[in-house]
Amino acid sequence: MDDPADFSVATADGGDVVALIGDWTAVALGQTGARLSQAITKAKSPRLDLSGIGRCDTAGAFAILTAVQGSVPTERIAATKQTTRLLELVSHGMRAAPVPEQPNRSFVALLERLGHGLINVWHDTYGTMGFVGHLLVACGRVLVNPRRMRWAAVFSLAERAGLDAIPIVAVTTFFIGAVVGFLGANELQQFGAQVFAVELIGIAVMREFNIIITAVLLAGRSASSFAAEIGSMKMNQEVDAMRTMGVDPFEALVLPRFLALLLTIPLLTFIATLAGLAGGLMVSWVVLDLSPSFFLQRIVENVGITHFWVGLSKAPVMAVVIAGIGCRQGMEVEGDVETLGRRVTAAVVHSIFSIILIDALFALLYMELHV
Repeated sequence: MDDPADFSVATADGGDVVALIGDWTAVALGQTGARLSQAITKAKSPRLDLSGIGRCDTAGAFAILTAVQGSVPTERIAATKQTTRLLELVSHGMRAAPVPEQPNRSFVALLERLGHGLINVWHDTYGTMGFVGHLLVACGRVLVNPRRMRWAAVFSLAERAGLDAIPIVAVTTFFIGAVVGFLGANELQQFGAQVFAVELIGIAVMREFNIIITAVLLAGRSASSFAAEIGSMKMNQEVDAMRTMGVDPFEALVLPRFLALLLTIPLLTFIATLAGLAGGLMVSWVVLDLSPSFFLQRIVENVGITHFWVGLSKAPVMAVVIAGIGCRQGMEVEGDVETLGRRVTAAVVHSIFSIILIDALFALLYMELHV
C-alpha cells in the first residue's frame, strides 16, 4: 500500500529545506502538491530534498515541478538518479510545444486518399498475380504427379461447401422463381399474354437466377469460410509450420478448395434450376391456372435447353473466382484478429462484386454471340 505523500520544512544554512517523504504517486498524492506549492512560495532560499521519496510516478513528478515553477534552481534539488531522470522526462514533456491546428485541406486530403487507394489497388493486383502464379505452379505439380493431390480433403470440403448448401440454395431459388412468376403474371395479364409468363420464368431461372443465387450464397458461405479457416491457420503460424516441414500450403489448403467448388457449383446450379422452375410452376398453377403439364410442355418447346447450358457455363468461372478470393484473403491475414475480420469481410464483398461483374460480362458476350 502506498504511503501518503508529505513534506516538511526546516531551516538550515540560511535557507529553508523542503524535504519530501512518502510515495509521490497518483494514488497517494492527494492535495499535497498544492500545499507544497504554497510552502515553496513562503520559503526563503528554498532547497528541495527528494532523497526521502519512496515511490514517484509521472503524476508526482508533475506535482513537484508545478510547485517549483522555477523557484528552485536545479542545483538546489537533491534527488536520486531515478527521480532526477523522471523529473527531466516530465519537464521535457511540459515544455513541448503544442501541436498546431492543421489547416483545412479537404481537396489535398481527397487527393491523398485517391493516391493511397491507387497504391493499394496496385499492391492488391501484384499480390493477386503472385497468388495466381503460385496456384498454377501447384496445379502443374499435381498434374505431373496426381498422387500429390489430397483427395480426402477435396471430398470433405465438397461436402461442406456443396452438399450442405443444397437446402438453402433450393429454398432461395424456389422463392426467386415464385417471385418472377408473380411479377410476370401481374404484368402480362394486363395485355392478355399471361401464358408467356412460363417463358419468362424459364429464361430468367435457367439463364441467370440459378447461377447468380448459387454463387452469391456460396460467396457468403464458402468464401468467408475459406478466408476464416486459412486466416486462423496463419494467425496460429500453422502455415509457416507447413512451409518449414516442406509442405506447400497451396497444395494442402488452396488447391483442394478450388477443386471442391469446381465439383459442387454445377451440381448446385442444377438443383437451383429445378427449385426455381418448381417455384414458377406453383405460381403459374395457382395464379394463372396453368397446369404443370402445360407449364413443362411450354418450357421444353419454347425455352429449350440452350438457356440452361448458358447458365451452367458460368459455373466454373464463378467457382474459380469464389475460391480464389476466399483463399487469397485468408493468405493475407496477419497476426491479429482485426485483420482476420477485415479479410473475411473483404472476401465476401469482393466475391459478390466479382460475381455481378462476371455475369454482366457473360451477358455482353452471349449477346454478341446471339446465344
